[in-house]
Amino acid sequence: MKRKKYSNQLKTKVALAALKAQSTNNEIASEHGVHTCQVNRWKKQATEGLPGVFGNNQAKTIQSMEQERDRLFQQIGKLQVELDWLKKKTGHLL
Repeated sequence: MKRKKYSNQLKTKVALAALKAQSTNNEIASEHGVHTCQVNRWKKQATEGLPGVFGNNQAKTIQSMEQERDRLFQQIGKLQVELDWLKKKTGHLL
């Protein structure tokens, strides 16, 4: 017997319906054609994953912005040194 594969959209829809608790898990399961245990499992996965949705993305964004800023400051410093060197060298020619 083959295992059924459910789309992420269906899993999300079922988990949100279970989190809203406007109907029982049995009703949600029968409405979407899944087993009640599957509804409970997806609900649990959703509640465990929600803190990561709000926390990690912001931290990753801040970290990537800081890395980009540091890289740009290094490049500015390098270009400033090159400019100073060129000014010094061309000053002797005039």
